[in-house]
Amino acid sequence: QVQLVESGGGLVQAGGSLRLSCAASGRAFSRYAMGWFRQAPGKEREFVATISWSSSNTYYADSVKGRFTISRDNAKNTVYLQMNSLKPEDTAGYYCAARLVAGTAEQPAQYHYWGQGTQVTVSS
Repeated sequence: QVQLVESGGGLVQAGGSLRLSCAASGRAFSRYAMGWFRQAPGKEREFVATISWSSSNTYYADSVKGRFTISRDNAKNTVYLQMNSLKPEDTAGYYCAARLVAGTAEQPAQYHYWGQGTQVTVSS
């Protein structure tokens, strides 16, 4: 079993920055890929970013490319999402997810464990 706990969300003005953290416990964190997704009210959950177990591969949604950076610290069992140049359309609940294989993925169904989410609100 894997437990994921997100933190770092909040209210920020457009153009500002936030860093989300996702702390993992349970099975060997360093063996699996991680992802960040987001979901706005009335919308489906969408892919934001993913990182492989070794950090050698990262992928981003086009909407966040160049503004968000995913990273991980396997020694701390934590994955991060640095969000810069935030826009009102980035407002959503942000969820981290763990995939029990090493390779990255962009579909929610390819992930096995999910956190409870942290809210990000960007004001204009």
